[in-house]
Amino acid sequence: MDLASFLGLAGFLGHLLAALLHGGLAIWLSRNLRIQRSAQVPLIIALGLLSFWALAVAWEGPQASISLFVETVRNGALLFLMFQLLRSDDSLRQPPTVHALYAVLAGVLALQPVFDGIVLSFGAELAPPLLFYASTILRMIFAVGALVLVHNLYSISAPQTRFAIRLPMAGLAVLWFFDLNLYAVAYLLYELPVELLALRGVIVACLMPVFALAAKRNGEWKIQLSRTVAFHSFSLIAIGLYLLAMALVVQLLSYFVADYARLTQVGLVFGASLAALVLLPSNSFRAWFKVKIAKHFFQHRYDYRSEWMRFADTMSAREQDASSLHSRIIQAVADITDSNAGLLLTPDESGRFMLQERWNWPMLEVPAPACTGTTANFFATSGFIVELDNVRGDDADDVQKAAIADWMVEDKRIWVIVPLIHFEKLEGLVILGRPTLNRTLDWEDLDMLRVVGRQAASYVAEQRGQNALLESRQFEDFNRRFAFVVHDIKNIVSQLALLSRNAEKHADKPEFREDMVETLQGTVAKLNATLTRLTNYRKSQDTIIAPFDVKALVKSVAKQKSAPGHKVQVLMGDVMTISGDKAALEQVLLHLVQNALDASRDNAQPVMLKWSPSGIYGYIEIVDHGTGMSAEFIRTSLFKPFVSTKDGGFGIGAFEAKSLIEAMGGHLNVESREGMGTRMIIRLPLALDQHDDLIKVDNSRKSKTKDHNPDRKKIGAGR
Repeated sequence: MDLASFLGLAGFLGHLLAALLHGGLAIWLSRNLRIQRSAQVPLIIALGLLSFWALAVAWEGPQASISLFVETVRNGALLFLMFQLLRSDDSLRQPPTVHALYAVLAGVLALQPVFDGIVLSFGAELAPPLLFYASTILRMIFAVGALVLVHNLYSISAPQTRFAIRLPMAGLAVLWFFDLNLYAVAYLLYELPVELLALRGVIVACLMPVFALAAKRNGEWKIQLSRTVAFHSFSLIAIGLYLLAMALVVQLLSYFVADYARLTQVGLVFGASLAALVLLPSNSFRAWFKVKIAKHFFQHRYDYRSEWMRFADTMSAREQDASSLHSRIIQAVADITDSNAGLLLTPDESGRFMLQERWNWPMLEVPAPACTGTTANFFATSGFIVELDNVRGDDADDVQKAAIADWMVEDKRIWVIVPLIHFEKLEGLVILGRPTLNRTLDWEDLDMLRVVGRQAASYVAEQRGQNALLESRQFEDFNRRFAFVVHDIKNIVSQLALLSRNAEKHADKPEFREDMVETLQGTVAKLNATLTRLTNYRKSQDTIIAPFDVKALVKSVAKQKSAPGHKVQVLMGDVMTISGDKAALEQVLLHLVQNALDASRDNAQPVMLKWSPSGIYGYIEIVDHGTGMSAEFIRTSLFKPFVSTKDGGFGIGAFEAKSLIEAMGGHLNVESREGMGTRMIIRLPLALDQHDDLIKVDNSRKSKTKDHNPDRKKIGAGR
């Protein structure tokens, strides 16, 4: 048996097997399954036609008229099956043109029998090449379009239903992909390849289990059309039709005007390319094309999911400039109608609407204020979206004409005014410029702009609230620091009062006069520093951290607070250099020592100050033997502002002391018992140099202890 006979036998057996398998599956489905879903009826019909086509090819041959005709009918049935999968409960309300994509492929199928009949009328060997190429190109175009629909229909199906339609979509993809390759090779060779024709029957037979499993799954086949599929599929089919038209025109030109065929072909290609280069980059053409597709192929103008995601992406974009939010609001609203410019008007403290932000509109002159109270009241009460062309006409509404500012009406570039309303309050007005393709707003545009305007208004209101909160916090911080300053002034006044009382007794002593002058100088310095803190409260928020010696600072505080009847004793410790704000720590020590003196006024024992380093921290202790405090008071009231147990006290000192210590990276602990006294413990980080020295000293001590311990040596040797 030669190769040609073998391929013919293989093709006959393969198509016969395919006919038996698909015919048996169609009969089994129709008799044994309860058909409850309309999508299965086209499936059974398509399987029956697929079986009949395979039988015709096996009996008559692949190029017989009956085989070619049944192939076309088979493809039509499979296309109708996808059409049924596309339909859903709400598709009946869609315009008829929503299915134009399928109509184009149906038209391609309708042309195939015409060309096939003309070819057969001449005879397969005597037919002009033009007719064969035209028939082959039609089948290639249908295969390409069908593959695009298969891919896109699966991609847009509901996620919960993809499992049910995965197998039928895969089977259709394999079938049409093989047909595409078959006719592409035939176009190149000017004949149908016998090798692929023989393999075709086997491929189709192998698809029977795929369709059987798909029917057995019995899922809910529901697919909804997306705009992306429509645009891409329509564009691809348009390209296919363009290629078909070009091929037909070129072949006709070469057949009828052979002398000028090449020149005419070049001119046609050049003209088509020039038209594409002119139209495709044009914003006006793209906008017109988009509007026409949305108008004639969809029930709704907008893809609401895509529009909402674009709005969210625009509003959540990160920008560096402070006014970026207002610019993004204009852009988000303008993107809905493809406007290329816009303004945002917002009310100031007095309620007058002023220009807040421009977007792509630098040259438009906007007066201040931008609109009157009548305009604001109109939009706040009505919530209307106003199209300025309607206001400029002779039949304009009198209420709108009286409410809209004159400069808005006079400038023809202004197209639409969108109010931003949040909780029945007008937060702003977005003024949009004309889009590239000028049009009139319909009900869907108005609903979309109204929803987006309300959402954008929430962003404006949120930012306004954040600014108010920030301003309130700034005033709160200023008031808190002012309270600290008043508390410090109170301490200074107490010190001056003490100095005044002592001056009555010791004014004649030279030593007292020298000490008084020094005290007055220190008091003046403290008052100047206090005024500086009050006037430059923003700068004083930064804590200046630097290393300093604790000994000198503690002795200075003890000297300032020591007086007859107010003893402050310093217990000398090791040299300790801490890292912190020296002025702030001095203020803390002065306050804590003064509180200790007040608590032990009737006690003869002095207030003690001592310090000691330990680990990476340094500790400063203020100890008194005064009245003490309860644990409940320490836990709930000691560090609360404006809570004080002293007559005339502000309740600020302990809160300020704790805040200053924590700002330096430290901590303030309190140990106290009623009737026995109080210990205030300040913990601050040591300076790095002293920390390293302490580690060296500690290691040296451990080494000496180890060397002078004979028992440890013996124990080690015994081991």
